[in-house]
Amino acid sequence: MTKSLSDYLNYQKYFTPAAMWEKISAVAKKTGIELVYAVLLLYYVATDPGTPKKDKARIFGVIGYFILPVDIVPDALPLIGCTDDMAAVLWALKAVCDNITPAVRAKARAQLTRWFGKVDEARLTRLLAAYTGEGDLS
Repeated sequence: MTKSLSDYLNYQKYFTPAAMWEKISAVAKKTGIELVYAVLLLYYVATDPGTPKKDKARIFGVIGYFILPVDIVPDALPLIGCTDDMAAVLWALKAVCDNITPAVRAKARAQLTRWFGKVDEARLTRLLAAYTGEGDLS
């Protein structure tokens, strides 16, 4: 089932920074650094004043979907519970990758370090390249 931008925009009303932080803390250990990094990148892109409103709307819709406990694939399902969330997040990252600045990457990496301790910078660079389909983004 493919969702369009308008489908995700319906979820904007569920986005709040507090709800996003709460959801991340609830799923961080289960999903690992990959999904957390992707959501942090989106959040920092969305809060950057230079990001176009259309992209902010797209991001807030996807993060709103991520926050909701009721998904297409329920988060409580072992192994597959967050696959729909990851698909939505990756779709949004690909759509807004031109807005992922070095400052955005630095903020996301700093937050990961606070939560997970030392992070492998090369791994994060590879993850971002894989997420966006771009080459080396360091």
